[in-house]
Amino acid sequence: MKRTGIRALVLAAVAAVTTAVFSAPATAAPGPAIHVQGAGAAEYWTPEKMRSAKPLDNLLTAARNVTADVRTAVPRLLPSRTSKASTGDPWTGGGAVTHTAGRVFFTFNGSPASCSGDAVTSANRSVVITAGHCVKYQGSWHTDWIFVPGYDNGNAPYGEWAATTTLTTPQWQASEDLAYDVGAAVVAPLNGRYLTDVVGAQGIAFNQPRGQVMYSFGYPAEPPYDGSELTYCAGRTFNDALGSGDLGMRCDMTGGSSGGPWFLNFDTSTGTGIQNSVNSFGYTFLPGVMFGPYFGADAEALYNAAASR
Repeated sequence: MKRTGIRALVLAAVAAVTTAVFSAPATAAPGPAIHVQGAGAAEYWTPEKMRSAKPLDNLLTAARNVTADVRTAVPRLLPSRTSKASTGDPWTGGGAVTHTAGRVFFTFNGSPASCSGDAVTSANRSVVITAGHCVKYQGSWHTDWIFVPGYDNGNAPYGEWAATTTLTTPQWQASEDLAYDVGAAVVAPLNGRYLTDVVGAQGIAFNQPRGQVMYSFGYPAEPPYDGSELTYCAGRTFNDALGSGDLGMRCDMTGGSSGGPWFLNFDTSTGTGIQNSVNSFGYTFLPGVMFGPYFGADAEALYNAAASR
């Protein structure tokens, strides 16, 4: 998860769990930015190297100014807590999310780094959704990119899935606009099988009403977390009053959770939902709050481009 403000950062066979993709019409900007990945990523990532990878946020140095009046905006940001909300607990509910969600590993400017991601339903059965800064940052595309669904402390119970292509929105490509911090990867088949045939898939939706109850998942790897287990937050979302246009949620997850999925209509008994955002950033002056981009027309275009490859 990126921190921005005064300083900015960043089994075998399982039956597929799929939900229809749905959206309302909207107008998108020019098409997504696309990067073709090289070969050999799966061999590069040993268990030891995965355990040593740093959250991308620890490696970032860019700055972004906040122009809103924080003193008046912050009270409007935060809804009251509810007894059913989680702000960052280990997920013990089981279900599909334990194998559709996973850690993402890649090389950023020569350093091994990590984020989170989620397998979603797609025609090519090979799409992972993550954050834009988890595929490209500071002008460079990440390399050696793999997805490890169900990651468990260096173990890859469902395999290591190497990306053939990574993609992001045109707005993130052009100016790293946090409102469009969405990324995707198309992963190669593994042992002759496609990703979502092995781990299942979550649904995905675009242009949905704001202010709904959502569940967020990820693999935070900065203290007090260590990246070893799937963690979640849950609560009603709200709009970022500081100008990003993003959705906010009370959540204590730290760096490494970036790119993890936000779900609408999440069923805790089955671990399934409709993905509608990703963990993106938090303000340094507003701890305990996570923000994620609204999935509109450009996120939909990104998904369509990935699903058709």
